[in-house]
Amino acid sequence: MSDVVVARIGKPHGLKGEVTVRLHTDAPAERFVVGESFTTEPAAVGPLTLRTHRVHNGIHLLSFEQALDRTAAEALRGTQLLAAADADDEDAWYADDLVGLRVEAPDGERIGTVIALHDRPAQDLLELRLEGGRAGFVPFVEQIVPIVDLNGGRIVVDAPPGLLDLAGD
Repeated sequence: MSDVVVARIGKPHGLKGEVTVRLHTDAPAERFVVGESFTTEPAAVGPLTLRTHRVHNGIHLLSFEQALDRTAAEALRGTQLLAAADADDEDAWYADDLVGLRVEAPDGERIGTVIALHDRPAQDLLELRLEGGRAGFVPFVEQIVPIVDLNGGRIVVDAPPGLLDLAGD
């Protein structure tokens, strides 16, 4: 399996090189182990070796051996941390897996194409390019997206009435 984005580095926190991160993993305690090395995007920034990981007021804070002060931490802003995909989690979907998949209704009618996965605090959203060219958003939850068929190149969206009509023209 290829590497996937597990976090995006945000702003510095304090003076000792800590940074906030936007998580792209459901298992931060397993992903962010002190001493772990991460490849990065852009590649020239890394690899980065985790020095500390803590949670403060619900925000994950990381520091790296390569960034020991606030100035060095600021230079990391926007960097993506990459790690190997978890092959054991069959319900884990990454943006790279989903973008480009055909979107179908339960009856097989083509709805559109997945163009992005947006992670949100409450639930992730799939952004779709609908058949008419409009954009649409659907919550990426099992009740609305009951089937993700990577091998078949499709997902099934069982949208409640009116959900895709909210996309606007």
